[in-house]
Amino acid sequence: MKKLFGFIQKEFRHIFRDYRTLLIITGMPVAQVLIFGFAISTDVRQAPVAVLDYSRDVETARLADKIFASGYFRFAGALTGAGAIEPAFRQGKARMVIVFGNDFAQQIQSGQGFPVQLVADASDANIARLLTGYMQSIMADYLQTSRSFPQGVIPETKMLYNPGMRSVYMFVPGIICLLLMLLSCIMTSVSIAREKELGTMEVLLASSLRPVQIIFGKVIPYVAIAFTVGLVVLAMGYTVFRLPVAGNLCLLLGECLLYILLSLSIGLLISTVTRTQQTALMVSMFVMFLPAILLSGFIYPIANMPAPLQWLSAVMPPRWFIVIIKNIMLKGAGLAHVWKETLILAGMTAFFLTMSIRKLMVNG
Repeated sequence: MKKLFGFIQKEFRHIFRDYRTLLIITGMPVAQVLIFGFAISTDVRQAPVAVLDYSRDVETARLADKIFASGYFRFAGALTGAGAIEPAFRQGKARMVIVFGNDFAQQIQSGQGFPVQLVADASDANIARLLTGYMQSIMADYLQTSRSFPQGVIPETKMLYNPGMRSVYMFVPGIICLLLMLLSCIMTSVSIAREKELGTMEVLLASSLRPVQIIFGKVIPYVAIAFTVGLVVLAMGYTVFRLPVAGNLCLLLGECLLYILLSLSIGLLISTVTRTQQTALMVSMFVMFLPAILLSGFIYPIANMPAPLQWLSAVMPPRWFIVIIKNIMLKGAGLAHVWKETLILAGMTAFFLTMSIRKLMVNG
């Protein structure tokens, strides 16, 4: 045990001796959370909207005021006719045009209909859908609260866990998941590969340390560093982006620790089957980076994927950790609700650690 502690101490000294690598390891996650957290957003803010008002009555003015006071849209000008709609889109002056029909208030009061047409620039289909949905929600609220019109049956909508519909609630947990995976995998993927490249691996295998002790000696320092980085990233999500932690904090940290161990074990397995640090780095990026983004459900819903890709996503650790972190942070779920995902991550961790130890013993 004393030899193992000495080996772990040596690994810590080796890590802290390389100041540039340590700065990248600790600074990169902070910078990426800030950049991606603010840059990746599907929220609509101040989208330019033009108005074509054939009615020009008091009610159309009130509805327009309510729309532009919401903060989602800004007034991009009044159009004089239908022929001005397409030039407004082509010139980039507007992303949407609201067309109020003739006798707007009279038609609604008489029950003849709701003479409003929304014309959106669908060159970006996702933005067009968001703009249309926001606009329809504002108009429905206007009809429901206005005393000028007869009250119909309008269902009340309530958004649980994210009442403000902030996209940061979706993106920041995914970013935390990807950062912990990539950082942990990259750090350990070059550890044993570096020993091989420098020719010191034979010395370690010839020492009195067993392969399992070498593995734990390599993993423990990176566990401490990755867990510290995870704490910093979670604190930034809570303080900077106001991401709530509705569930048990100890459970959340325990799940993060399990996920870090899994990521480190994958990196160790990669390092045992590669010969150079560059190869280990390339393999870890190829194996984890793109699949983790495309198949984890972070950006693209898994239910919308073809069946073979859904099966492939089941072996991607980020898929299960994203479910865990969202359930704990946003829904306040306990272990009783995330036990299946936790068991899957624990099984993957045991598998990859076992494979790493066996591969190292074979090489020895």
